[in-house]
Amino acid sequence: MDDLWWYLVRASGIVAVALGVAAMFCGLLFSARDTGRWRRPNWWLDLHNQLGGLALIFTAVHLVAVYADEFNGLGLVQILVPFTAPDQTWGMALGVVSAWLFALVVFTSWPKRLFSRRVWRVVHLSSLVGLVLGGVHGYLTGYDAPTLAFRALLVAGLGIVVYATTIRLVSVLHRRVAKISRNSRDRLPVGSRSTAKV
Repeated sequence: MDDLWWYLVRASGIVAVALGVAAMFCGLLFSARDTGRWRRPNWWLDLHNQLGGLALIFTAVHLVAVYADEFNGLGLVQILVPFTAPDQTWGMALGVVSAWLFALVVFTSWPKRLFSRRVWRVVHLSSLVGLVLGGVHGYLTGYDAPTLAFRALLVAGLGIVVYATTIRLVSVLHRRVAKISRNSRDRLPVGSRSTAKV
């Protein structure tokens, strides 16, 4: 039975981070309005929400498995409160903070209308921090961290997140430039506008 928990700890942690990467990829493409014509934008938003929920579920499974695995010797306090684990303090603390950030993002997504858009956006973007912390946690404390396959997964996940984040930032920059251009054109006198268009 101990081996079962050990395998479940490893598998659930890796799957949780992979689902988090997939959720972030879909969310960033949706917010950048760069989902292409393959599916409607709402399809991408639904997929983003479902993947985020699944990432939180597998994070919960990971925590339960860590608690149930007697070899770890961790209690509820060590699993839920950062910097209380006796060993690998930083690695464990980053995992705890990552789990809390995932939970915060998912549970504030449902009552979205209760928050201002700015507050909700800041909270939602903290998932990027949570995802990075989760990856670092796995690298520092995971049994599979020294393996080539695990490191390749981390690099691939990082590449996907950087790619999607770049698309999002470019779309924000493009919109701001377009808005500034529209505003400056609207301020011109009527005769100057026709000249500016030429």
